[in-house]
Amino acid sequence: MMMMMMMMMMMMMMMMMMMMMMMIVMMMMMIVMMVMMTIIMKFMMMMMVMMMMMMMMMMMMMMMMMIVMMVMVMMTIIMKFIQIL
Repeated sequence: MMMMMMMMMMMMMMMMMMMMMMMIVMMMMMIVMMVMMTIIMKFMMMMMVMMMMMMMMMMMMMMMMMIVMMVMVMMTIIMKFIQIL
């Protein structure tokens, strides 16, 4: 019985230690992340601007493609009408 109790206590201690280690690691990670964020924020503004520019370019490209497609369709329809006439 005593042995069982000892084993249980040991297990509990191990679990507690593991939990503590995990908590410490998590805290360290959080601190590192915060520091990284503060450093990155300066770059981040630049990145955000770049991303916005890229998005705008993509939108413009999409619009151009759509216009081209519409023109193509219109041309085909006109050609068909001409053929009919």
